[in-house]
Amino acid sequence: MLILGITTSTMQVGCAIGGHEGVLAQVHSSRGKRHAETLTPSIDFLRHQARIDLDEIGCVAVDLGPGLFTGLRVGIASAKAISHALRVPMVGVASLDLVAFPVRWSSRLVIAAIDARRGELFTASYRQVPGGIQRLTEYQVSTPDDLAVDLEATGDEVLLVGDGALRYRESFSDLGQVELGDQGLAYPSAASLVQLAHARALREDFVQPWDLEPLYLRRPDAEINWSTRDGLVREGSAPGPVGGAGGSGPGAGGAVDLPAPGEGTG
Repeated sequence: MLILGITTSTMQVGCAIGGHEGVLAQVHSSRGKRHAETLTPSIDFLRHQARIDLDEIGCVAVDLGPGLFTGLRVGIASAKAISHALRVPMVGVASLDLVAFPVRWSSRLVIAAIDARRGELFTASYRQVPGGIQRLTEYQVSTPDDLAVDLEATGDEVLLVGDGALRYRESFSDLGQVELGDQGLAYPSAASLVQLAHARALREDFVQPWDLEPLYLRRPDAEINWSTRDGLVREGSAPGPVGGAGGSGPGAGGAVDLPAPGEGTG
């Protein structure tokens, strides 16, 4: 089975194709046009370079977030459309899992940190286990300073990866036990998505397009700005509720095993 993987939750747009022979081709772009203008041409270029027709795709995998709201909508909507058109199932994987997966060999405590804008980070903690890597915490929203305090309190040797870690590197510069991942580990990898999705496909752990939902840890910026504006307009009038409830959480938490290194890559 060939899998098309799509990642759009950060500034980088990525797509990859692979299966039991491993990742056959991948394309990533983090500069230039917007996600909606970049994704479809990237997929078209990818399949032409790999000499693969769309009707050869047996599953569509997509990055669920957390991440940039507009990017998530573009990626998930496109993945669902392709899945519907080809009548194939889907697999969804969290963006933080995709950031952590390439460093599954590290013996350090792995912290994936994606830039959430507005001075915040999306984070999760991982630890190497026999045959792979395991998520230890739920997906969370944190500030760089709060994360630095938490890391110092653990006393563990830490590998901090993701674009959020690089953007706020000054917050972690005084922590001697913290090593920052390089730019090559900044964004969710479409190649990692294909690898993880293939392992799930072997177990037939699919989801139908209509059941797949993005992972939001807070409300979209536009909604928050509108609520703030609404609050300013109502100031001085009769008291009353302003805006809605906060963003939904990550759902079921706890430890989640990621596939063993190389599993399903052929």
